Amino acid sequence: MRAETRHQLKEDRFSKATFRAAEQTVHWTVEHQSKLVIAGIVLAVVALIGFGGWYYMNSLDEKASIDFGSATRVLEQPVRPAGVPAQPGYPSFASAQERATEARKQFQAVIDKYPHTRTADMARYFVGLTAAQTGDNAAAERNLQEAAKSSNKDLASLGKLALASVYRAENKDAQAIDLYKQLIDKPTTAVSKISVQLELANFYEGRQKPDEAKRIYDQIQKENPATEAASLAQQRGAKLK
Repeated sequence: MRAETRHQLKEDRFSKATFRAAEQTVHWTVEHQSKLVIAGIVLAVVALIGFGGWYYMNSLDEKASIDFGSATRVLEQPVRPAGVPAQPGYPSFASAQERATEARKQFQAVIDKYPHTRTADMARYFVGLTAAQTGDNAAAERNLQEAAKSSNKDLASLGKLALASVYRAENKDAQAIDLYKQLIDKPTTAVSKISVQLELANFYEGRQKPDEAKRIYDQIQKENPATEAASLAQQRGAKLK
C-alpha cells in the first residue's frame, strides 16, 4: 500500500473518531468552553507531532531505500574468471567473497545512517547474509537473529531460514532444527512450508539420517499430491537407502 494511501486511511479513521466524540459532547462545550479550547490546542499539537514523526520517518525510509538499492545492485555484479582483469566501466569482482564484502559495507552504511527505518531492518538481514558468505559467522548470527525478531513476518521468516543455514555450518544442529520446525509450523508468503521441509530433509541427509529425511519426503508427497514438489520429494526419497 502506498504511503499516501496509508496516511489517508489514518486521517479518515481519526476524522470519524473526532466527529463521533464531538456529537457526544456538544451539550458540554458551552459550559466548558475555555477548557475545551485548551484541550483542542493540546490535541492539535500532539497530532502535528505525530504527523511530523510519520512524515520524517517516511522521508528517511525513502532516502534509505535509495542506498539500499545501490547495495543490492552490488550483489548483481558479475564475478570475473580467475586471471581476468577488471575492465573500466564494467563493474565486477575478483571473487564472490570480495563482492559480498563490498555489499556488506554498503548495507551496514544504511543501518548506521538510517537505524530506525524499515529499510534498515531489511539491510540488517543482508548484512547477515553477506557476513555468512565471507565466513564471519558471529556477525551473521547477530544480524540474522535481529532480522528473525522483526515484526514483519516475511522478513522474520527469511531471517530464521538464513540463520538455520548458519547454524548448520557451525554444527549447531539443535538450533537449526528448531528454526526449521518453527517455519514449518508457521510458514509465510516469503518462506513456504514445502521449501523448509525440503531444507530440513536435505539437512537430515547430510547428517546421515535417511529415515528422518524419508519421513519428510513422504509427508510432502502426502500433503501435496500431483505437484512438482511431490515429484521432487519422490525422486529424492527414492535415492535414500
